[in-house]
Amino acid sequence: MFIEPRVGTSRDLPRRGWIEVVCGSMFSGKTEELIRRLNRAKIARQRVEIFKPALDKRYHELDVVSHNANSIRSTPVALAQEILLLASGCDVVGIDEAQFFDESLVEVCSQLANRGTRVIVAGLDMDYTGKPFGPMPALMAVAEFVTKVHAVCVCCGELAAYSFRIAASEDKILLGETDSYEARCRPCFLEGMKEKNPESVRAAAKH
Repeated sequence: MFIEPRVGTSRDLPRRGWIEVVCGSMFSGKTEELIRRLNRAKIARQRVEIFKPALDKRYHELDVVSHNANSIRSTPVALAQEILLLASGCDVVGIDEAQFFDESLVEVCSQLANRGTRVIVAGLDMDYTGKPFGPMPALMAVAEFVTKVHAVCVCCGELAAYSFRIAASEDKILLGETDSYEARCRPCFLEGMKEKNPESVRAAAKH
């Protein structure tokens, strides 16, 4: 379990900022962990603000909601740059579904951390094809703390790190739940991809 680093609490000291990334596949508990950390910050009476992409309305238009139905109030934003304006004066900023933002999110998070804000980002590290997703790889590179969480493979019960799409769509972004995705381990993911497209799996294996 992630334990927040000890930092000076004296009001006379400048605030310290940093970036935390929580990443993993679908159904791995990313949002659950984000909510847990944000609630701990609220208990500590810190000023907290949470943001999510405006396009994500699966569970609630405003709230960030985990698959276990835990929720926390958030502010939907269309562009990452909006976060800089809306997060002014916050001690802690949480960002959910970070993979849906563009690459400018990396600079936004860095600016927040540089001015003394603790930034907690949660998102998918890979898309449905097993490729790095959006700004997540760059965020993981600049973050002080990275936590990779795992789901359980629906096929064999091993640890799952991949989001296998069972819906008939090749769109890069497809919002969905268990009707659209399964958590799978590497072998089961590759087997599923082979059944969908044998040639693409053979090409990937050569690299």
